[in-house]
Amino acid sequence: MKNVYITIVILSCFVYGIKASQSDTTKLTLKDAINFAQLQSVDAAVALNELKTAYWQYRTHQADQLPEINFTGTLPSYSKQYTRYMNSDGTYTYLRDNSLEMKGGFSIDQNIPLTGGKISLNSTLDFNRQLGHNAYNAFMSIPFGITFTQPIFGVNDQKWKRRIEPVRYQEAKSAYIESVEGLTITAIKYFFNLLLAQSKLATAKQNLLNADKLYEIAEAKRKIGQISENELMQLKLSSLQAKGKVTEAQSSFNANMFQLRAFLGLNEQVILDPVVPESAPDLRMNYSKVLERAEENNSFAKNILRRQLEADYSVATAKGNRRSINLYASFGYSGKDQTFNSAYRNLKDNNIVEIGVSVPLLDWGKRKGKVKVAESNRDVVLSKIKQEQLSFDQDIFLLVENFNNQAAQLQIAEEADQIAQKRYKTSIETFMIGKINILDLNDAQQSKDDARQKHIEELYYYWSYFYNIRSVTLYDFEHDRTLDAEFDEIVRK
Repeated sequence: MKNVYITIVILSCFVYGIKASQSDTTKLTLKDAINFAQLQSVDAAVALNELKTAYWQYRTHQADQLPEINFTGTLPSYSKQYTRYMNSDGTYTYLRDNSLEMKGGFSIDQNIPLTGGKISLNSTLDFNRQLGHNAYNAFMSIPFGITFTQPIFGVNDQKWKRRIEPVRYQEAKSAYIESVEGLTITAIKYFFNLLLAQSKLATAKQNLLNADKLYEIAEAKRKIGQISENELMQLKLSSLQAKGKVTEAQSSFNANMFQLRAFLGLNEQVILDPVVPESAPDLRMNYSKVLERAEENNSFAKNILRRQLEADYSVATAKGNRRSINLYASFGYSGKDQTFNSAYRNLKDNNIVEIGVSVPLLDWGKRKGKVKVAESNRDVVLSKIKQEQLSFDQDIFLLVENFNNQAAQLQIAEEADQIAQKRYKTSIETFMIGKINILDLNDAQQSKDDARQKHIEELYYYWSYFYNIRSVTLYDFEHDRTLDAEFDEIVRK
């Protein structure tokens, strides 16, 4: 995976060369198509944005473990109205309030991962100026205050988040690489679709040339009576059918060219010339090793672990809420005076001490019901995970079996292609000297065309199985290394 990002500059130059060449034909290998898909396709941008979302979600979790500094303030609050005031004898009167007030405070809040509690340090200052004839200032300060909140017997949210969030981020990173490998699989499909369409077009054109040439020879033979009128008409019909197949093959080629260009994000004027892969790596996969790599690297393994943790977290939360007792305690000093400095003096006689608890007493079984629901949901999740694991293992087994069988199929198709090409060439020469009839020649041509298409199709299946296994295991068995990426650099692009 790192090699993909190392080659960005080289590929960028290649892209520039393609665009600059406009309508020139450009050779495109399978490796080029894969690299283009991973770097500049629309689907690659979608995968990158999903990774960035997961990255910043994890960064938010990390920041939640650090102290948070906050400022709150009212700057200013002006009041000019009548307010109700209770006299010492219990009667009420209305007094005119004409004042200007400003408030401000700082707080430092820190979660405590070990206990799940929270501690806050705060400092506030209130300023009030009474306006009018007897104007004066008043300050009220709390220079230092500390508040501690701690759930007793309840769930430690911070502990669970520290277990779940790293797994979630690892899952997202694996999913990103899988998405990139998924682009590879799509690129292979479109590449071989174009390659097969190109082969069919080349075959159709060659067959048309051969049909026209054979018809010309047949006309000469007919004049001297070496072939019948029926055979001559059959060759004429073959020539007309060959022209129709050229038109059909050209249309299919253009459609597949457009599809591959659009997927790779290339200019519409670029004409791609796909190159048949020369060879395939001589590999044989071992199911146990492939399954081991998949369980180590695939996002599915992280997904299972995360879902198990989240199910356990839900049960722990429900049980904790059933008997949760919240303890809170506050301590601090306060001062009041008409000057700023004096408001911060003589604080010892103005203490703030507060201790309290919140205890659930009677809920008519509501919390117990929530525990049962959470436990049932966990059982459902575990059952689904077990079934998904079986399907996952089965899919890997089938992939490995198909890949191992495909190597033999590819070799057979390659040999059949070579034999069919030689047979067709020999059949043309034999027909020209009158040793075989038109039916045998048509059969040789059809066998040649089918063998070439079969060869390309088997190549496609081989590479498709190979990259599907890469996508599942996130492991390059050809070079014996784990697929990886520089995620911090990727998300900052």
